[in-house]
Amino acid sequence: MTGAERPPGPLLLGVRHHGPGSARAVRAALDAARPRAVLIEGPPEADALLPLAADERMRPPIALLAHVVDDPGQAAFWPMAAFSPEWVALRWALEHGAEVRFVDLPAAHSLAMTRDEARAADTGTARAGAGTEDGTGDPATRAPVDPIGVLAATAGYDDPERWWEDAVEHRTEGREAADARAPFTVLAEAMGALREAYGDGGHPRDAVREAHMRIQLRKAVKEFGEDVAVVCGAWHVPALAARTTLTADRALLRGLPKARAELTWVPWSHRRLARRSGYGAGVDAPGWYGHLFEAPDRPVERWMTKVAGLLRDEDRFVSSAHVIEAVRLAATLAALRGRPLAGLSETTDAVRAVMCDGSDIPLALVQDRLVVGETLGEVPDDAPVVPLQRDLTRRQRALRLKPEAPERELELDLRKDNDAARSRLLHRLRVLGVGWGEPTAGRASTGTFRESWRLRWEPELYVQVAEAGTWGTTVLSAATARAESLAASATALAEITELAEQCLLAGLPDALPGVMRALADRAALDADVGRLAEALPALARTLRYGDVRSTDTAALGEVAAGLAERICVGLPPACTGLDAEGADTMRGRVDGVHTAIGLLSGTAPLPASAHAEAAAGGLRERWTAVLHRLAARDTVAGVVRGRATRLLLDEGRLPEDDAARLMGLALSPGTPPADAAAWIEGFVGGAAGGGMLLVHDERLLGLIDAWLTGVPADLFDDVLPLLRRTFSAYEPGVRRTLGELVRRGPSASGPGGAAGAGATVPGFGPGLDTARADAAEEVLLLLLGARAGAHTGSTGTHTDRTGTHTDRTDTGTHTDTGTEEPLGATA
Repeated sequence: MTGAERPPGPLLLGVRHHGPGSARAVRAALDAARPRAVLIEGPPEADALLPLAADERMRPPIALLAHVVDDPGQAAFWPMAAFSPEWVALRWALEHGAEVRFVDLPAAHSLAMTRDEARAADTGTARAGAGTEDGTGDPATRAPVDPIGVLAATAGYDDPERWWEDAVEHRTEGREAADARAPFTVLAEAMGALREAYGDGGHPRDAVREAHMRIQLRKAVKEFGEDVAVVCGAWHVPALAARTTLTADRALLRGLPKARAELTWVPWSHRRLARRSGYGAGVDAPGWYGHLFEAPDRPVERWMTKVAGLLRDEDRFVSSAHVIEAVRLAATLAALRGRPLAGLSETTDAVRAVMCDGSDIPLALVQDRLVVGETLGEVPDDAPVVPLQRDLTRRQRALRLKPEAPERELELDLRKDNDAARSRLLHRLRVLGVGWGEPTAGRASTGTFRESWRLRWEPELYVQVAEAGTWGTTVLSAATARAESLAASATALAEITELAEQCLLAGLPDALPGVMRALADRAALDADVGRLAEALPALARTLRYGDVRSTDTAALGEVAAGLAERICVGLPPACTGLDAEGADTMRGRVDGVHTAIGLLSGTAPLPASAHAEAAAGGLRERWTAVLHRLAARDTVAGVVRGRATRLLLDEGRLPEDDAARLMGLALSPGTPPADAAAWIEGFVGGAAGGGMLLVHDERLLGLIDAWLTGVPADLFDDVLPLLRRTFSAYEPGVRRTLGELVRRGPSASGPGGAAGAGATVPGFGPGLDTARADAAEEVLLLLLGARAGAHTGSTGTHTDRTGTHTDRTDTGTHTDTGTEEPLGATA
């Protein structure tokens, strides 16, 4: 061990952070020693928060959060779980009336050092290359030593976690009671040997941290004598036991950068304690470690019972016999592997074999829910927080919207006051950059009164809330201020239109005027048709929210109509001379503009006047004319021409004969195969119902089939990737039907037999088979819940109670009589 040993006195308890075995050993050592003061590795600014740990409302996992006052995004956490040795020591000291203090480097220094290191890395001034391959050289550049990994390898283990479980975590209370200091003495000797071999091979900041801890230890010894216990990472124990001078330690701390920091307690979660979350001191299985710490006896049996309960809740058949066999198998595996007790690997293998039938799918559920766990801690309301967090917490409670660690789906009906308020809160948090909720595609609905959200509260959100607190003290005022700032700094028109939509969704009426001014200014100056086309859809969507959210959207109508007019003028020239990537981008813009103009001219609340209604109708006609120009112009990229043709056909603005004529021109022998494939991609690719259109339109399928079979062999490889992308997007059933139609060959039902003129495409007859249609009609009526009435065939009438309509596919009339129940009458 480097340096001279301290004489027996202060109790140095070297631990592994978040280790249940270490936590039990710390509790046993403190019970035996009964120190007057307990010093814990942690930021000393948090000493004022220690009394809150005695509050029964404080439920781990929790964490100390420190952030720079003038830059809340610069933050750090010190997590503690129920099985963390630091938490056990803290609670022991509070329960036994001992003095308790944090003695690590102050957060004011550590946060400032982290900030300066990040700036140095960004500017390229960080030192690099001073280390050597054997681990010597500049400690700031060589990789830190993994002490547990080295000790495990020395003991002949290939898995450090398995060694730590066998050596520490599986220790029983009886073995610990024999000599409470024994495990810490052994661990301190091992760490001393490692530090002799590797030097101070930990983190580059360890030297100053250990100097500060030695200074605080000297103060405590001077005040309480040697009746002091220190709980810290095992790696630091040799440094704290070494003899150094106060002058030397102060010299290490001289000149450290400093920042003004604030600290508080925040809830933490088992998921964020896991190493896979990126937490450097994390463990692989916090849920499993929590179970080992809490189980009074028979931990394996109790664990298997938990697993069985989880699988039963998921409707899997698991009986008590499964639990018994799984326990026996885990014990057998432990004996075969030479382990003192079945560990996580043995219990996992037993669960997979006995309860999951060898499948990793249900095992993944056990891993996520139990091995890692979804526990979220709780902090008392009187813990210090930024004003914005306090307002957010108050609103969460008022709206019964509890922050939870497990991910969950939330369906909102905006016609209900509470759901509308929830929606506004979630949208305001998104404006502030607090990602608690993410909008998702919910169940199908043609209305705008439904919203679906995916919610998950992560501990890092407390940092985001603290950072957002610079904009205001309440969620409403902060979101308003940030929206105004975003509008002033936005450089793209699409950004401002999306911001206007967010302001309406979030209910920020005070921010909307500023956003509208920025929108009008940017729209007047922006002449790029592509950017105008990207901006229009979001603007048009906002016009739908006036009725549901009681917001005034009339001012947006004029701006949206003006943008649409400019797009109609400039889009055709912008669609010429495009490469493949630009053409694909333009197709997406055409889709967005088409949807937006449909909203503006059909359902969007433009200014309520006859002039506005006439303008809306004229806008739709102008857009139809633009689509006709795009579909017919040869200089327009094929994918855009095909898409324009399809949009016109779907809207009923293009006769089917004209659509077939345009397809025939696009697929003519004189058209390069790549251009023809692009036209097909635009016409039937990426659009809802594209495959079914080919299934039911014999001419279009025949044209594509004839063109595809005529592509020269040397060019087929060039068009294959595009065609494969087009048809692979179809539903499996649609692809199968198309394949069967092509495989079946020419239909023999047309005039002239197999080669009849009426059979224009393989597998299709010359027209509608009315007999087969009549046979299916009764089944369809049954599925739709309609009562079948009198039916006289394809040239007769059909009567039921659902209403009156005429079927345009029949040669006669098809009439329903009766009354129709108003939609939503029973809602």
